[in-house]
Amino acid sequence: MAILKFRVYWEEDDAIYRDVLVKHTQSFLELHQIILKAFEFDQIHAATFYRSNDIWKRGREISKELYEKEYVAPPLIMSETGVGTEIIDTNQHFIYVYDFAKTWTFLIELIQVIKNADADLTLSYPIISRTEGVGPMQYGSKGLLGKNFADIEEKYDLSEAKDGFGEEGEEDANASDDGADSEDDTDDESGSDDGGFLEDSFEAY
Repeated sequence: MAILKFRVYWEEDDAIYRDVLVKHTQSFLELHQIILKAFEFDQIHAATFYRSNDIWKRGREISKELYEKEYVAPPLIMSETGVGTEIIDTNQHFIYVYDFAKTWTFLIELIQVIKNADADLTLSYPIISRTEGVGPMQYGSKGLLGKNFADIEEKYDLSEAKDGFGEEGEEDANASDDGADSEDDTDDESGSDDGGFLEDSFEAY
């Protein structure tokens, strides 16, 4: 048995890639699943691999299933095809396409073959061994804060703040109004104008 180490690039930016390791006896279905996991995609859409060469020319398909489309030759089926059976040379390339409507495309290159004696057999393959770059988001776009934004939003209750002052601000305003009752009408109006300006400025953000 051998462990195959693949580098999976996002086609639109080769600085974004994931390294994954699979046993040579594992299927292309398992390779398909670990790639989607590595890029945090769901696993509900159509998908296919193409055997490729050094210039990324598409060859024989290894498909998740037989789809209603034209094939140059009948595709191999992922669940029935071992990854090792399609390794022709030590620098083998594949192209992986996910979700035919959006055609997410990844370029796959075999970068290392680890012999059984050197492999860590305590690990449960396939695994993700390296992550480089912020990957594309399957639905929508990733913000600069990424996943952390949800935690920040919850901590500071930003969803309520965007509508105006929170409860603390309202209490301060009420306290100010109580103090204003002992002042003349001019001061009272002035305090009201200041509060309106601050609130308008806050909402402008």
